[in-house]
Amino acid sequence: MTRIRFHQNLDDLKEKLLVMAGMAEQAIQRSIEAYRVRDLSICDLVQRSEPAINRQEREIDQMALDLLAMEQPMAIDLRFILAVIKINADIERVGDQAVNIAGRVRDLQAMPPVDIPVDIPKLASMAASMVRRALQSFIDADANLAESVIAMDDQVDQMNNAIYRTLSKLIHDEPSQTPQALNVLLIARNLERVGDHATNIAEDVIFWVRGADVRHHLRTGS
Repeated sequence: MTRIRFHQNLDDLKEKLLVMAGMAEQAIQRSIEAYRVRDLSICDLVQRSEPAINRQEREIDQMALDLLAMEQPMAIDLRFILAVIKINADIERVGDQAVNIAGRVRDLQAMPPVDIPVDIPKLASMAASMVRRALQSFIDADANLAESVIAMDDQVDQMNNAIYRTLSKLIHDEPSQTPQALNVLLIARNLERVGDHATNIAEDVIFWVRGADVRHHLRTGS
């Protein structure tokens, strides 16, 4: 394999990863829209996207492993392929969180409607912004942008904790609303996990670009 062909294959790997990332981002956006408008047809779209995301994950892993075996890359190219393998797994898990949220929306729709005094769309907006920025840092090989994603994780954690406190009080004060509150609590937890996956992606970008392992060093809330 010539170096030109090798780097073309790296570009193809990157493009395939970004296609999968777009699918996972769309799944998250749809799951939150389903929550906002309580539309089960949107839940169906989210759940139908899961097999395609999983298939992409397997294909990307195989492409990356083939490149490692055929070329035995060194230095930054090796870090790039290793980062892709790890980012691939986190993107697939973002898709899983979307499916989980859609499932919770289905459960909520089967229950009597109640007023849940938390702002799930605001938390979702923050988590989705983290994912977008993390992926942009990957596209641009921008370690500084990746660092800004890691800094956002504390805000998502704080919002999730505030939702937990509010819903715990609601369950205590209004026991009849416990099933609805627990489902919303799980949705918030899913969104907090989306933020965690975005943070992981950002850390992998920094590893690729700088050759530095920053796990557990830049975070202040984990």
